[in-house]
Formats: sequence, structure tokens, C-alpha cells
Amino acid sequence: MLKRIKNLFGPAPVPQTPVSAPLPYRHVSLFHWRPANGSVNFGDHLSQVLVSRVLALRGLTLDDQVEQSARLLAIGSILHFATHDDVVWGSGVNGKVPDSAFTAQRLDIRAVRGPLTEEFLRSRGHRVPSVYGDPALLVPHLFAGRFRTTGEKPHVFVPNLHDLRLVAGKPDVVSPLAGWNVVVAEILKARLVLASSLHGLVIAEAFGIPARYVRLSETENLFKYRDYYYGTGRTDFEYASSIPQALEMGGMPAFAFDPRPLLGAFPWDLWR
Repeated sequence: MLKRIKNLFGPAPVPQTPVSAPLPYRHVSLFHWRPANGSVNFGDHLSQVLVSRVLALRGLTLDDQVEQSARLLAIGSILHFATHDDVVWGSGVNGKVPDSAFTAQRLDIRAVRGPLTEEFLRSRGHRVPSVYGDPALLVPHLFAGRFRTTGEKPHVFVPNLHDLRLVAGKPDVVSPLAGWNVVVAEILKARLVLASSLHGLVIAEAFGIPARYVRLSETENLFKYRDYYYGTGRTDFEYASSIPQALEMGGMPAFAFDPRPLLGAFPWDLWR
């Protein structure tokens, strides 16, 4: 009887390989941080979005088979996750992680987020080109025409993932757990962007919207914010301690960003 039942339903299904499994051939894997609960954090997920978009400029993908396997680190304060021989394009140091967590002895560094990360790496014997910039600054250039600023709201607030609970339910809050395109579109509705999310600030300023860092908690170290601001030539970094104070202060001074050095530093040679 059991055999007859099995025949009715056909052969047992073949177990499926998880989508997240490594590719079974030589390729360039892109590392970016993701919350353990499976959600997607806006700023970190931008790494996959941006690198895929850059590759598409030359008809390439992250799924291409290449001559030699490599691992690439791009957007995010993720250098403490680096391993020997990783390639770095725009990543930064996370100031809240002990220096001892950084163990990579050999790195192929093409660009870093800012001069504080450069100094950290050089003090440990790494060769670092003076090419600064968070790759998220490239969004307006790589997605030209897709997004537009509307200025329909006086302001929005983009919390860091750890600050989300502090502002949950409040008006004009843009959740970093939403899709990247939704977060960008919501940011562009504002005439002033307040954020404890670093990439909330980066996206706003990339599109020319005044922005101010609001420090609602002590969860995040100031290192990554200073690194970003110093990398854009602004050493007079000032932040607000509350949303009302940020509204009074307004945005930080604007800066001019030339995308060519950062795009020129992209490691195309990995896709041989």
C-alpha cells in the first residue's frame, strides 16, 4: 500500500540548494552586513545594489565566472570582517568594534570611506590610496533619472537601525528596513533630512538635500560619521542631540562631489 501511495505522488523531490549558497565556480563574492533576523538594513544592502549597478555599466554581474575567486567589501563599516586578501572599495572602520577584531594582514585597497579609515589602515601597515567616498554617493549618477527630489515635506527622520524603536510610530520617520528604493524616494520628499542613519545622511547629501546627524543614543560610535564628513572635506562636524535641536541647526554645509575618482577606483580587474 505504501509503495502504491508513493507511486501516485511520483519520486521524492530533490532537495533544493538555498539561494544564499555560494556559487559552485570561481566568482567575486560581495560581502555586506545583514541583520541576523533576516531583515535588510537599507545602508548595508545598498552595497549589493550599487556594485551590481556599476558592473552593469560593462555588462557584468556578480554571478559571472572569473579567472580567480575574490571577495569584495564595499559599503559599510565592515572592515573588522575583512579577511586576508579581500578587496576594499569604499568601506570604513566601525569605531564601536575593538581594534583587536581587525585581523586582516593583507588587503587590496582601492578606496576607503574617509581619512580616519585611511589612517587606521596605514597605521597597521596597509597601503591605502587617498581615494575617499562612500559608494552610496554614486546613487544619483548611477540611477540618473530614476529618482527626483520633490521637497513636499519640511523634513523626515531616518533612524539608525538601533534607534528605530526610539521613534517608532512618530510621523515622518523613514524606516531603514524598507526597500532601498522606497527609502531613497522618501528621503527625496524632504527639504531637510535628519538622521542617525549614516546612509540617510549620505543619500540626502548626494541629491543636494541639507542633512543633519541627530545623535539619539550612544549605540553608534562617532567614528564613522566623522570619517564620512572628513572624507567630504568638512572637518567642522557638528551634530544635534534631538530632533528639535536639529531643526534649529539646519543642515551641514554642502560639498562638491566628483564621482570620477571613486568610479575610477572600482576593481574592474577582478572580472577577468
